[in-house]
Amino acid sequence: MTLPIAIVGAGGYTGQELVELVLRHPSLHIEALFGSSDTAGKPFGSLVPRFHGCVNTMIRETSAQSIAATGVRHVFLATPHELSMTLAPKLVELGITVFDLSGAFRLSDLDLYPKYYNFAHANPDSVESALYTIPELCRESLPAAKLISLAGCYATSVILPMQPLVAAGLLDSSRPIVTDSVSGISGAGKKANAQTSFCEVSQSPYAVFTHRHEPEMIEHVGSDVIFTPHLAPYKRGILSTIHADLAPGVGRSQITDALETGFTDSPFVRLLPDGKWPSVGNVEHTNMIDIGFAVDDSRAHLILVSAIDNLLKGASGQAIQALNIHMDSEETLGFTAGSSA
Repeated sequence: MTLPIAIVGAGGYTGQELVELVLRHPSLHIEALFGSSDTAGKPFGSLVPRFHGCVNTMIRETSAQSIAATGVRHVFLATPHELSMTLAPKLVELGITVFDLSGAFRLSDLDLYPKYYNFAHANPDSVESALYTIPELCRESLPAAKLISLAGCYATSVILPMQPLVAAGLLDSSRPIVTDSVSGISGAGKKANAQTSFCEVSQSPYAVFTHRHEPEMIEHVGSDVIFTPHLAPYKRGILSTIHADLAPGVGRSQITDALETGFTDSPFVRLLPDGKWPSVGNVEHTNMIDIGFAVDDSRAHLILVSAIDNLLKGASGQAIQALNIHMDSEETLGFTAGSSA
């Protein structure tokens, strides 16, 4: 018997990836797909050409009542932040476990939402009860969680490799971690605008000191972080180059030990050999994160580079991984050979 699930926001990039992942998953099936009033009543395959003739499920208009009426007990929200903020608590009250891919519950400091998300949070109790989720860092808490708030894509690429190093006290806590991250255009979402039109995109920084993933990194890495995102003219993937000063006496061996210990039994984490560096092309269409690093002993400085697929390990793949752990299933269930999604 397979588990019925619903996907809200199925027409967006992360929603489409969720549909494909669920179709491949041996223990899940799509019970219902939800979208906006503009898409309601249309077959999913007519809206997303790559699913034409394969997924004819009708899109339903989104409401807590219509979702509950399907009888599902597990829902993925690939929805705008404001919609998740209001919808997720209602679903949890109805006994439904929510996997939220938006940023609506990622920050514990409510005062940060107006600055970074342009709204005052209407559900502070849900912010407090939500489980901020990068699966490798919260496996023990996932089975009991009811509102799973998936980490942001940039944030995942930085928090996941750096958190074990901060926790082990290997970095100079008086100095900020500095990261420059490059993302493909899909990270900006499906909605068209001039800034993300392919012909307009040139590799360039944006949202300097104002990107909403910076406070997320600061909170969940447990250290000050200076973050500069860049947009580049390719479809998908994030490459993050992270700089940090080391604590006195720390060298390569301690960094290696902390990462190997931190990611024991983590099938989606690949620690690359000395001299090898991550590439977006090697993680594209997978749920993997590749990590490489170098240490300059003379300057007590670490450069760590990570690569992920922003739509998978940075979003939908991570959500399925979290569901697997929540259901006490194999973490890799539903992912094909090589952890490709």
